[in-house]
Amino acid sequence: MKIIVPATSANIGPGFDSVGVAVSKYLTIEVLEEREAWLIEHDLNPRIPKDKRNLLIKVALQIAPDLKPHRLKMTSDIPLARGLGSSSSVIVAGIELANQLAQLNLTKEEKLRIATKSEGHPDNVAPAIFGGLVVSSYVRGRVSAVEADFPQASFIAFIPRYELKTRDSRGVLPFKFSYKEAVAASSIANVAIAALLKGDMETAGRAIESDLFHERFRQKLVREFPAIKKIARKNGAYATYLSGAGPTVMVLAPTNKAQAIQSRLEKAHFKGEIFELSVDRQGVRVEE
Repeated sequence: MKIIVPATSANIGPGFDSVGVAVSKYLTIEVLEEREAWLIEHDLNPRIPKDKRNLLIKVALQIAPDLKPHRLKMTSDIPLARGLGSSSSVIVAGIELANQLAQLNLTKEEKLRIATKSEGHPDNVAPAIFGGLVVSSYVRGRVSAVEADFPQASFIAFIPRYELKTRDSRGVLPFKFSYKEAVAASSIANVAIAALLKGDMETAGRAIESDLFHERFRQKLVREFPAIKKIARKNGAYATYLSGAGPTVMVLAPTNKAQAIQSRLEKAHFKGEIFELSVDRQGVRVEE
């Protein structure tokens, strides 16, 4: 059995802690034979435990404490601490591991409630579960989510070599907004979501780049951002935004312009990797 979970790109400008989309990088968990103790074979970061201390197993055992240990193989092309939902993908995989081994028959809505409680907000875990675009909220312990198709567009991701921890990225944010600032920020977010749902990428792009909630504070943490945004805009992109808490910079572009934009970015010789990604519409799935 294989459990496959997509990466996610959250916030998408003003959709702070509430909007995310599943994209085409993946965490895969291969479930093998039972054994006396949990063993996770991987060649990922050496800091990641290979026993029951791994987040994957911690999440699974919180849901089903009596799970029998297995040997697992973990592979992932989702970079750690880069704003593409690496920890969320593990949480969702842990829930699915418990769901399958304990035969819990959890619904997607139940998985989302468990994942949100573990993660603290739903913007990454929701699209990892449902696939596609998901707009969600988590208020007073209650999760609400709306699934939608993301409009036709290409995602060009610049992934720097350096990490940016979520706690550091949140550390630059203000503690409060004035009433006037809050109204302005939420109105921009409303337009961004309405335009995405309508499929109007031109309007959505302008709203995404007008975010007042977080990007104006965080962009200084990602030194490549201004140059990437300039190149993208000059070559016809819809928008450039920080994926999640960063430092990945995501460019939304018309599909017919994506290759040219990626080529221009590669010629700029930024220190990092550049990928063209697509929307994953399935979310978490299990293959026998």
